[in-house]
Amino acid sequence: MWALGPVLNDAWRLARPYFWSEEKWAARGLLASIIALNLISVGVSVVLNYWNGAFYDSLQNKDWALFLQLLFSYRTGEAGFMPGFVPIVAIYIPIAIYRTWLNQLLQIRWRRWLTDHLLTDWLSDRAYYTISLTADPAGLGTDNPDQRIAEDLRKYVEDTLRLGLGLLSNVVSLFNFAVILWTLSGAVTLLGITIPGYMLWAAILYAAVGSVLTHYVGRPLAMLSFQQERVEADFRFSLVRLRENTEGVALYGGERAEKAGLTDRFAAVFLNWRAIMQRQKLLNALTAGYEQAASIFPIVVAAPRYFSGAIQLGGLMRIAGAFARVQGSLSWFINFYPDLASWRATVARLANFQRAINVARGLADQGARLRPGTGDSIATTDLALALPDGTPLLAYSGTLFPKGQSTAISGRSGSGKSTLFRAIAGIWPYGGGSVERPPGRYLFLPQRPYIPLGTLRHALTYPSADSGSFGDDAVRQALADAGLASLALHLDDNQPWAQRLSGGEQQRLAIARALLLRPDWLFMDEATANLDPEAESELYTKLRQQLPDTTIISIAHRPAVAALHDAAQVFRRPPGQPGTLEPLTRRAAE
Repeated sequence: MWALGPVLNDAWRLARPYFWSEEKWAARGLLASIIALNLISVGVSVVLNYWNGAFYDSLQNKDWALFLQLLFSYRTGEAGFMPGFVPIVAIYIPIAIYRTWLNQLLQIRWRRWLTDHLLTDWLSDRAYYTISLTADPAGLGTDNPDQRIAEDLRKYVEDTLRLGLGLLSNVVSLFNFAVILWTLSGAVTLLGITIPGYMLWAAILYAAVGSVLTHYVGRPLAMLSFQQERVEADFRFSLVRLRENTEGVALYGGERAEKAGLTDRFAAVFLNWRAIMQRQKLLNALTAGYEQAASIFPIVVAAPRYFSGAIQLGGLMRIAGAFARVQGSLSWFINFYPDLASWRATVARLANFQRAINVARGLADQGARLRPGTGDSIATTDLALALPDGTPLLAYSGTLFPKGQSTAISGRSGSGKSTLFRAIAGIWPYGGGSVERPPGRYLFLPQRPYIPLGTLRHALTYPSADSGSFGDDAVRQALADAGLASLALHLDDNQPWAQRLSGGEQQRLAIARALLLRPDWLFMDEATANLDPEAESELYTKLRQQLPDTTIISIAHRPAVAALHDAAQVFRRPPGQPGTLEPLTRRAAE
């Protein structure tokens, strides 16, 4: 049934760390309190079953005094003590309030802990980056990490508590009301065979038939729910991509292409949802009939004993109530089948995502190793870089870049120049050998700068965690030197700067970061490609003036950029063979 073992194992692996974490006592205390309140609630239901019998008997016997006692105070006497309805409700209401409140408190604390630790795992060892390099056509572990962290974690916590506590309450309720039903139902003789507690057996048989039919009809819902989560996330991600690239779409006039792409992705949402609707319709037809029949079935079965005088109206109502609780407990699987299918899909998505993270983090120790250099230059030993599919990119041993000598690197697009920078940064997991780096601060500027959410000051000082550690004068000077003096008045404005700034302005902002952070080594991967030659020359001149002790290494295709450096190298890679760096020119330092 659904490969239940692996699903429960994955759910346990996701749940166990929190309840054995630094918050374990608070977590266990909250969970124990919620379980206790649920069990007390079941106890109140048992008391209400006995109360119903006494109350309906008072109606049948037209006992006004007993009627009032059972409503407002309590009953005593030979029949035993019975609290009234008002005292029972007075106890039940606080239980219901705090059962929900404590459940919500545990949910948010558990979700907070899971979110923090999943984010830590995802960001550690650059797993988020390595995952983006792996091909996963099925999207089993790598698609839409934003949804898995934000949405799936929330659903997992909520549904695990709701379904788990519901199952526990139903199991306890089953045992309590099974005893009551066995005691009340008496025996019946069929075909000469006396069956004691026949109403209990009727409830078990009724629920068993319904459960089997429900599983047969609803089994495809689990995979459909899994697929629905994926196509919904794909559609949402497409909308986000359009929002982030509005100018590019507008300049291309790509509205029709975007509409076609969004329509196709929503078509997948629509078709999968229709499949869920069809399966849900069959399941609802089954469960609706099952529930309606359950409301009258126990009375019909117990009616002969009532009309024979063996039981009174109160006894009949107790039998009907106990039957409903036993049948309801046994039918928990039927009633929550769609929720279980959705929960299973959520568990699978989170478990697969965690496994993908673990695999990605396992690659952190692979590829070219970074080693502290013994000299002033960046050098390699048996460096070998490859694509994820194994295609060789580069093989090189020796000095790459001497300290104090700015170097421009050129070569055909796609030859592997950017991958060399990634290896020097220590983020490329495919290959071998080592890269020796001298001590110092390193800064890498990609062609497309990353502009984080938040204020302009935060974007400018990124990746520094404390943007306030830079004085206003230094920040404004960096903006002015990068040609963005007009933005100095908007330092603390929280705007979507990635959309507001043009491609050239974003690259200028990245240059301003370099001027502000003052690294010892600055790697620029076509970091000024969106600027005109005059602006490019001005920025490189400003970098050389303001950062005289910084070694600048640039990937660039324009000869004018190479002329702004002390030396030039070319990256050559024959088809199917690893490439290498070859000196092209060398210029005297200024």
